[in-house]
Amino acid sequence: DKMPAIAISDHGNMFGVFEFVKEAYNNKNEDGSLKVKPIVGCEFYITTDRTRKTFSKEEKDPRNHQILLAKNETGYKNLVKLTSLGYIEGMYSKYPRIDKTLIHKYHEGLIATTCCLGALVPQTILKKGEAEGENEFKWWLNIFQEDYYVEQQKHGMPEQEKVNEVLIKLARKYKLKIIASNDSHYVDQKDSEAHDILLCLQTGKDFIDPDRFKFPNDKFFFKTQYE
Repeated sequence: DKMPAIAISDHGNMFGVFEFVKEAYNNKNEDGSLKVKPIVGCEFYITTDRTRKTFSKEEKDPRNHQILLAKNETGYKNLVKLTSLGYIEGMYSKYPRIDKTLIHKYHEGLIATTCCLGALVPQTILKKGEAEGENEFKWWLNIFQEDYYVEQQKHGMPEQEKVNEVLIKLARKYKLKIIASNDSHYVDQKDSEAHDILLCLQTGKDFIDPDRFKFPNDKFFFKTQYE
């Protein structure tokens, strides 16, 4: 698709990083440069307290998503540290979790974004309003400074449009760069049904179960700039 770079950002782990980077270095131009630059990252599970392991149906684990990308060697080492601690200290159920305490300690060399709808900033905007959303936004901005980006995603979801409007306001107010992205869980749009079936297998649910976990539409594929 003529993209100069691509990032890997699996949920909660970096298991695919070595194969990902190796593949990039196996595909070079005639001058020896890489055809596609690999960017190493992870979409972390963020919770309030990674050490807490007891919850109930009434009080569930407050788990959110957060993209972090390594911009240099220090950032890569901090990614490794964060993912490792997620498993060693923060594992709950099947989720390796980290918290803001760890992010504050190991943020050097990392790039952060406002992330997807499942992240803290968008969820705060939706559940608590624009003012509280801005307070959450400022916490991340204070930590990452010029390495914090406002992310815009469009998957045909009304709540996403609402969040996007607020994020654009915040980007302009704090003079931050906006990046366009897409939550890519499969390569082509026609793969959406196969992905849906895979989710059934992963969650042990029947395809016809109306209450099973599923994506809202078929827009979660690897889009080009023209899609």
